[in-house]
Amino acid sequence: MSIREIDQAYVAGTYKRFPVEIVSGQGSICWDAEGKEYIDLGTGIAVNTFGYADEVWQRAVTAQIGKVQHTSNLYYTEPCALLAQALCQRTGMGKVFFSNSGAEANECAIKVARKYAAEHLGPEYATIITLRNSFHGRTLTTLAATGQDHYHELFQPLTPGFVHVDAEKEEQLAAAFQENKVAGVLVECVQGEGGVVPLSLEYAQTVERIAHEQGALLMVDEVQTGNGRTGTLYAYQQYGLHPDVVSTAKGLAGGLPLGATLLSEEVQHTLGYGDHGSTFGGNPVCCAAALSVLERIDEALLAEVQGKSAYLKEALSKLPGVRQVTGLGLMLGLQTEKPAGEVVEACRQRGLLLLTAKDRVRLLPALNIPMELLEKAVQILAEAT
Repeated sequence: MSIREIDQAYVAGTYKRFPVEIVSGQGSICWDAEGKEYIDLGTGIAVNTFGYADEVWQRAVTAQIGKVQHTSNLYYTEPCALLAQALCQRTGMGKVFFSNSGAEANECAIKVARKYAAEHLGPEYATIITLRNSFHGRTLTTLAATGQDHYHELFQPLTPGFVHVDAEKEEQLAAAFQENKVAGVLVECVQGEGGVVPLSLEYAQTVERIAHEQGALLMVDEVQTGNGRTGTLYAYQQYGLHPDVVSTAKGLAGGLPLGATLLSEEVQHTLGYGDHGSTFGGNPVCCAAALSVLERIDEALLAEVQGKSAYLKEALSKLPGVRQVTGLGLMLGLQTEKPAGEVVEACRQRGLLLLTAKDRVRLLPALNIPMELLEKAVQILAEAT
């Protein structure tokens, strides 16, 4: 049996895989089992921050594997402590809870909001407001938070206590506060799975103002937008927001599973002993990887991300088959004349790996991708669109 046949026989059929078996990679190039070469502009859905087999990342990971691979959270480890310190110093937040994924980071954020509200507003303040078209994870609770009905259909009843409003509609947000006892608002600055749609600066700041006027927490989901992806360390920093809670994952550890929930000084003591936990959260190997990634996301790299973003937006918007380019930094969506799936398949056949997000082609290249590969990718897109 081939690898594809074994996979189809034994792996749960929850994924519609591309007909590609990736066997190796270096930087932003990867090769399949037949030896075909691809430029990868998907990075494992914004996970491989510096591409495949990055040497700096490898050294950090292998050095830690040679010491301790896991201890549980019953003991202290240096990578966990240093990563928490680095995240707090880079953001001004107070404390960090580590988990394994974006969904878990969002679960933690929701627990923080509900406990904080119960203690400061009353136990009836439990509703979480999110935006329609949002995506916050696939657990029952984060599915309930996700503002896309088609994800909900087969999994009722979902966790109660979530209300969805349309983005950019201040009146809907205000009405939701009037009609519910609200603990917090959870938003993405760029709705990634919802089509790579950024919030307007005015609306994002309105969300913060209304939430804080009502004593509710502002939570920002930076699972996909974070860790340099949008041209700042976290996207909320471009919006001038002051979130109470920030969740992140994906690119944080550059290819290993790690989620983090950052808590502001105001809410940093909300979770006490026994309130939350994770066997693998804060794993020393994953944290060592994340420290390596975070150290390299400096002002020079962020300026590089912004420059590459400007190039892609200008070059792609000029293509005849592209109607619109949306997004921030190296998190971009293309509305194309042809169906997005057709464009992605045509690009794959030409040696370019892309993703979709709703009806759009999605680009999530490595932050350090060379310009010559971006230029080649644009040429392929020109042929495919």
